[in-house]
Amino acid sequence: MASNFQISSFKTKENLHLKLYGDFDVNSAQELTNTLLMYGVGYWDIFIDTNDLETIHPFGRDTLQMNLRNFKKQLNNLFFIGANKHKIAPN
Repeated sequence: MASNFQISSFKTKENLHLKLYGDFDVNSAQELTNTLLMYGVGYWDIFIDTNDLETIHPFGRDTLQMNLRNFKKQLNNLFFIGANKHKIAPN
C-alpha cells in the first residue's frame, strides 16, 4: 500500500461514506476492495469520495475496476464522487 494512503469512513442509517486520501496504487486498491467487502454489505448506498487522492497509479485503478467487476452483485450501489471520480471509477 502507498505509505500515505488512508480510508476514513462514517455511516448513516442506510449509507456508508468512504473518503480516500493519498496515493492510490495496487495495494490501496486491494485495501479499498477489502474494506468494501467487509463493511459495505447491507448498506443502501456506498459513496466513495476521491477529492483527496493525490496520485492514481494506472495499475491500482485497473486492479480496483477488476475487483469491482468480480464483486458487482455484493456491491451494486457504489457511487464515486469528487474531483478524481473519473480517474478511478469503473467504466
